Amino acid sequence: MAEGGDAATVAHEAGNAVQETPKAEPEKAAAPAEPAPPAEPAEPTVRTIVLTGHGGYDKLSVQQKPQPKAGKGEVLVRVKAAGLNFSELMVRQGLHDRMTKPPVVLGMEAAGVIEELGEDVSGLEVGQNVICLAQTGMWREIVAVPATNVFIMPEEMSYEEGAAIPLSYLTAYFMLFDFGNLRPGKSLLVHIAAGGVGWAATQLAKTVDNVTIFGTASASKHDAIKENGVDHPIDYRTRDYAEEIKNISPKGVDVVLDPLGGADTSKGLQLLRPMGKIVTYGSANMVKGENRNLMKMAKTLWQSTSVSPVSLVKTNKAIAGFQLAHLTGEIELVRSAFQDILNMYKDGKIKPRIDSVWAFEQVAEAMQQMNERRNIGKVILSPEKEPTKPAEGDAAPTSPLKKKKPSLFRRLSKRASRSKDEGEKKDEVKNAKKESPIKQEEQEKADDNKATNGHVQQTPEDEKIEDEAAENVEEKLEEGKEKAEDVIQTEEKVDEAVKEEKKDEAPAEEPEKIEVAVENPAETDDAKAAAADVVPDDKPVENEEKADGDASQEAN
Repeated sequence: MAEGGDAATVAHEAGNAVQETPKAEPEKAAAPAEPAPPAEPAEPTVRTIVLTGHGGYDKLSVQQKPQPKAGKGEVLVRVKAAGLNFSELMVRQGLHDRMTKPPVVLGMEAAGVIEELGEDVSGLEVGQNVICLAQTGMWREIVAVPATNVFIMPEEMSYEEGAAIPLSYLTAYFMLFDFGNLRPGKSLLVHIAAGGVGWAATQLAKTVDNVTIFGTASASKHDAIKENGVDHPIDYRTRDYAEEIKNISPKGVDVVLDPLGGADTSKGLQLLRPMGKIVTYGSANMVKGENRNLMKMAKTLWQSTSVSPVSLVKTNKAIAGFQLAHLTGEIELVRSAFQDILNMYKDGKIKPRIDSVWAFEQVAEAMQQMNERRNIGKVILSPEKEPTKPAEGDAAPTSPLKKKKPSLFRRLSKRASRSKDEGEKKDEVKNAKKESPIKQEEQEKADDNKATNGHVQQTPEDEKIEDEAAENVEEKLEEGKEKAEDVIQTEEKVDEAVKEEKKDEAPAEEPEKIEVAVENPAETDDAKAAAADVVPDDKPVENEEKADGDASQEAN
């Protein structure tokens, strides 16, 4: 019994031991593990607008890039607003002469708050509101800028105004007062008077007594530019501005500011009075549509004026060219001029007009606003603004290169058919005019309304080119498919020639095909011959559609 009891006791104790096992304390580790070294903090990044290639709006994207650091003589600025200029549109299309291969960060002006001072920086403090200038790279949340390119903002100035002033007002200032030598009693022609530079030039010119200003802009913008100081607004879409000026001032004007180039430079030179000056600062006539237009480029270059010193001597006239970006070595000159501009702002003599403010993510829409000539004043980008949904009926910018273009033959065929239909309609209108004077008057009013609503009026030379193209296509349609294949082959040769000529640029997309009137496809063996068919052989085309956005120029 004792043994049995002992056995039971042992079994009972063993059972209790099994039940108590989960409650037992865990064994102590042999040795504590060494703590892992702390992970290095990730490098800070900032939202940045990057141009990834030359082409349409799709070549712009917002990316995270390493945050810049303030080097010796630099300050770190948090950007609140940045300016958009016509030159950025040209850089995107691959037209600007100061080309930088993508990927690249654009932007030449901004306003913001100093966050850090680099070594050897004096006269500035952290927390100050400042305006910044640079060659490029300002479309970031935070930028590092040389202290010599930083200006303290007036207290009453907004960030948007601070970003709108530098390039536009400096460009206008140097053209008017240095090259133009504008004095009391003189007259001035301002092209694109509703754009950034045009708006600034008008206000600065009005600081001189008794200056008469002629300004070109579409009719819908005339009230705005008149309020800004333009004495004689001219609708360049429906009127020949040279004739309008001569009707008011038979001797012409004393100063012409020319951002257009091509035939308009020649017209501006002819408008000058003796001792007059024309200042060219861009080639906006080259920019047509979203992508680079080779035909427009060739036409503008062909129509560009060529003047000899002897002809200038005989007429007592002067031609000057201006690009703010090439004054980088003249920092004291720039600082002195900009200080004058800031003083004028403080005195209430000038005030930039802000057309619209866009989020970084809507840079494409902002460019479209300017490219389609819808802005009055300056277009601004803001890294702090939230993207807004497009209004109902507004389409987001898209690149036409995403859709396959029809062949040259098909495009000309369509034009021929359209020309035939328009010819029949013209005949009907003529017959109606003969039958009823009332109908004639109504038709004339309809034509005027059509012109006023922004439809471009073709010149006789343009109509002649299209008519010849239409007649040529009709003949080729009758001859059959064989001739059509010849035209298509010609188009391919044009594309190959353009690609060969531009192979160093390595464009991201196929260049836009040239629309030409081909009289004999067998003779157009290369791009040069095709371009020769579309370039006028006689006088420049009058009343070409002008750029009505911000002026194209090196600094703006």
